[in-house]
Amino acid sequence: MPVIFNEKALLQALKFGEEKDWEFKSAKGGLPGSMWDSYSAMANTDGGVIVLGVDQKGDSFLATGLDDPDKMRKNFWDTINNRTKVSQNLLSDKDVEVIEVSDAKVLAIHIPRAGRRQRPIYIGQNPLDGTYRRNYEGDYKCRPDEVGRMLADQSEDSLDSRILEHFRLEDLDPASVQQYRQRFSARSPAHPWLALDTKAFLEKIGAWRLDRQTNAEGLTVAGLLMFGEDEAIRDPLAVPDFHLDYRERLADDPSVRWTDRLTFDGTWVCNLLQFYQRVVVRLTADIKIPFQLEPGLGRKDDTVVHEAIREALANALIHADYRGLGGVVIDKLKDRFEFSNPGMLLVGFDQLLKGGISECRNKILQTMFSLVGYGERAGSGIDKIRRGWASQKWRSPSMQESFRPDRVQLILPMISFLPEESLQRLSKMFGHRLEGLTALESQALVTAEVEGKVSNSRLQEVCTDHPADLSRTLQGLVANGFLEQVGKGRWCEYRLPQSLLEAFQPKSRPEEAMFLFNDAGSGGNDVGLTTNDVSSPSNDLSSPANDATKHIPDNESLLAIAQPAREKAKLPPEQMEDLIIALCKGRFLTASELAQLLKRGPGTTRKYLTQLVKRQALRMKYPEDPSHPEQAYKSVMENPA
Repeated sequence: MPVIFNEKALLQALKFGEEKDWEFKSAKGGLPGSMWDSYSAMANTDGGVIVLGVDQKGDSFLATGLDDPDKMRKNFWDTINNRTKVSQNLLSDKDVEVIEVSDAKVLAIHIPRAGRRQRPIYIGQNPLDGTYRRNYEGDYKCRPDEVGRMLADQSEDSLDSRILEHFRLEDLDPASVQQYRQRFSARSPAHPWLALDTKAFLEKIGAWRLDRQTNAEGLTVAGLLMFGEDEAIRDPLAVPDFHLDYRERLADDPSVRWTDRLTFDGTWVCNLLQFYQRVVVRLTADIKIPFQLEPGLGRKDDTVVHEAIREALANALIHADYRGLGGVVIDKLKDRFEFSNPGMLLVGFDQLLKGGISECRNKILQTMFSLVGYGERAGSGIDKIRRGWASQKWRSPSMQESFRPDRVQLILPMISFLPEESLQRLSKMFGHRLEGLTALESQALVTAEVEGKVSNSRLQEVCTDHPADLSRTLQGLVANGFLEQVGKGRWCEYRLPQSLLEAFQPKSRPEEAMFLFNDAGSGGNDVGLTTNDVSSPSNDLSSPANDATKHIPDNESLLAIAQPAREKAKLPPEQMEDLIIALCKGRFLTASELAQLLKRGPGTTRKYLTQLVKRQALRMKYPEDPSHPEQAYKSVMENPA
């Protein structure tokens, strides 16, 4: 959605701060140096807006204006076009405007998301030292490995086209190559490539390549990933962090962690083709197939839902950054599918929802999959997925992007768009007050009830209303007591009032709670956190009638440790992590206890805990059951900073 610059839009941003990622600065002494960090961070994340001439007073923002806004605008253009100061100017004239707000003139600057060939946007002349990104706490400087992956994504050459020296045809699994050729033959029985020998066929599909500049030839990364033997793929000279994992959790018994799992264990050849063929059968095994006849009167054993699932699986394998951490993880649960892969999105969310443009870091893999009918090439894959889900009136798929490590997660919920049971629960909470709500307000409440939270960005995925209208709707629901706001800015979320949840859902659905609050970047539930962290009877921190920290052991000493976070609304992520590690030294603390100590929202605290557990800086009290209602965390470091 384009940003609309006018007094009404800016007044709403000052009040709500969530239509885009907004940053407000007073700029009393001229262009603030910190705005360039924000420029880099927003451009390298998902864009945003910086407004100069706004003072912050506590949690409120007031437009105080600029003494000479035209001069400020000229200084801005002079600096952003100076390549020794900023690596690249992404803006046009329409992105920078002087707006009058409440008799004060401010400078509004819209920063778009940088394209894959523009990133990284950095400050100064060294990308390794001047590249920033944005997370839920603010701007942070990127590590060299993060910058390196952005630089690699710039290349016109597909990442999977690299020729692997010292690798041979013998490093491929013959059965995988044969199965692919059989599938190719079934799809195109008269194709001339079928007459070629193995090496020539692999050259045609990109698995073997000749570099005409150097005369080097050999297996490509794509060929090895698709058909390779396990040991060859994981060789340090190839793709040492290669990992594929399918996990099925369908049991009612919480002690049964997986009802089925497929990962590297030595019993099968773990390459992309074998993984796809095995997993797609598992994912679609219990999808109902209505009786339909093909034009030739043969039975049609397929649906748009099957097609959507195949597309989602192929996308996860095709778009993964196999240099990243965590690998490709596919989860099948009773009420949803989750597809998680390493890497950043190569297009913004707006463009992703529009479709029509295909950006891919593994173009050869994309070709290989499409040649046998497993993946789209025209940028319509997400449309196919959404169409399949809409056909069942299920809730819209959601896409989430997380950083450190970079991951993308696609969630396909198999829950009705307006489930009757959800409407009944809401009716118990709010009674006849529901009758006066608009369709959009009802949809927002149902989303919050079913998914545990709702946000402006999530509503954009399920309706066509302008983000400004969505902001007004959500804030109206807050004002009328239907929702509570958690956090601010881009990570602002809304949830049903905690008091009502406790009154009407004291033992809320554990499997659903696990879905609602898992961190999107975790790749699954190994470090999952649930709402039970808040409602656990062992700490009783959720009751507003009680002192929020009176049940925490040694709370005076812990409050002293947490004081920096309690005094400042924003801290650098590294400092917050150090505080959490220090608080958990020698003791187990729950997520809700840490949130109360640090004066942070539960969502923010969970994101930190997820990352610290993955980095093994914290350990869980119940590692075998990440969603345990009394889950707690303890430092594993000897001397935390």
